[in-house]
Amino acid sequence: MAQTMIDKNRVLIFDTTLRDGEQSPGATMTHDEKLEIADLLDEMGVDIIEAGFPIASEGDFEAVSDIAKRAKFSTICGLARAKLPDIDRCWEAVQHAKSPRIHTFIGTSPLHRAIPNLTMDEMADVIHETVSHARNLCDNVQWSPMDATRTEHDYLCRVVEIAIKAGATTINIPDTVGYTAPTESADLIRMLLERVPGADEIIFATHCHNDLGMATANALAAVDAGARQIECTINGLGERAGNTALEEVVMAMKVRQDIMPYQTHIDTTKIMNISRRVAQVSGFPVQFNKAIVGKNAFLHESGIHQDGVLKNVETFEIMKPADIGLNEANIAMGKHSGRAALRAKLKDLGYELGDNQLKDVFVRFKALADRKKEIYDEDLIALMTDSAANTADDYLQVKWLRVVCGSDGQEAELKMLVDGEEKSSKCQGDGPVDAVFNCVKEIYPTQAKLKLYQVHAVTEGTDAQATVSVRLEEDGRIGTGAASDTDTILASVKAYVGALNRLRFRSQKTAPDADVKTVSYKL
Repeated sequence: MAQTMIDKNRVLIFDTTLRDGEQSPGATMTHDEKLEIADLLDEMGVDIIEAGFPIASEGDFEAVSDIAKRAKFSTICGLARAKLPDIDRCWEAVQHAKSPRIHTFIGTSPLHRAIPNLTMDEMADVIHETVSHARNLCDNVQWSPMDATRTEHDYLCRVVEIAIKAGATTINIPDTVGYTAPTESADLIRMLLERVPGADEIIFATHCHNDLGMATANALAAVDAGARQIECTINGLGERAGNTALEEVVMAMKVRQDIMPYQTHIDTTKIMNISRRVAQVSGFPVQFNKAIVGKNAFLHESGIHQDGVLKNVETFEIMKPADIGLNEANIAMGKHSGRAALRAKLKDLGYELGDNQLKDVFVRFKALADRKKEIYDEDLIALMTDSAANTADDYLQVKWLRVVCGSDGQEAELKMLVDGEEKSSKCQGDGPVDAVFNCVKEIYPTQAKLKLYQVHAVTEGTDAQATVSVRLEEDGRIGTGAASDTDTILASVKAYVGALNRLRFRSQKTAPDADVKTVSYKL
């Protein structure tokens, strides 16, 4: 797609939650979760979905292939190194899409050229060969010079020109290590547009990491300079400090049309739902003060702010909660609420449930209503989060728990299913949580180290649900788990077991071939 073929004020949104976002330690999603997130991205109007890295594993290949077959509107993209087998495997996966794209890359900075030990000329030949090969397979080819922001400008111009002549239709400029600043980001795009022959006939993209907290600013600066595609993730998910957050750049352009008169095809009312779902399946909760989608993003505690908002909401709010699909009416439900009311409330919160799923959630809702006086939106969101944990399909399942604690000691008794077989344990510990975790380790021996244990109350009051997050590490793999319950200890063990299930899932994923393991594929 040439740059002259789209409106100069149109910015394409390229979402890489399923590829770069999933590279966050512990953020691995199951096959079905990937398909669900891809469906939500497709429905909200994302232009290009980078569905994965097909040659990395059989699981990645199958996910990209299935997403390509399901997508209704979005272009489906796969990532490939500058190697012919990578590109062939990528095409094999994405070719089923109505609109497929091959995204191939190679590191061009001095540090990255040293990894394959290529001279500038040798790398230039590789770029020409691999981009040409990709273009022979697919009309839509994206090329990225990894670590572009630390590549010599003369060489960057040279290789970008080679890629364009070889048939690349999109040139992505990655700030791989989050090194650049907004002025530099803009200057780099302007320089390429001015110096590279044919640059005005293709799309320039920007791919920023948030290591210095400037990913959103860098992406928008690049757009102001002429880039017309932003690579981003939901909630800014991504390794290290994350990627440019989709919700931030989209809402920035929507709110500040006076200085950023750009248009996207994103249905912003779907942002809150997909933000919650990505947080749920990735095990990465959204920080309370996160821009746009954080719990506190539309809360006002200062008396001056509260007074101003009551008189005129625009005094301290630059966007409406409804703009991102946030339900403004936080009406409590209770034990007398029926199934239809629950379905309607969950639909308002962005959850569409089938009859069987609603039946299961309704049972959980009634059990919660018996323990809590009033159930608010946050409780229902936590309930949906918990419904994904400790399911009948899990290898490890919590079945029963009893804890005795006090000044004279703590003891836990736990019953679990391990691959369908019931096992039990009784252990002591340094506190009730430690005791119940010891029970789990006795039932299912593991070398996993507990790296994070975090508890926060979903709502106020002594009957509030607690949401517990757990992160475990074993043999370099990270697994996360989250669960909610009015019983903090029960939530803790369900989160711990959930993390163990994810660790087991990660260890069973088909490993990449040896060649893939030795080469970085982080843009």
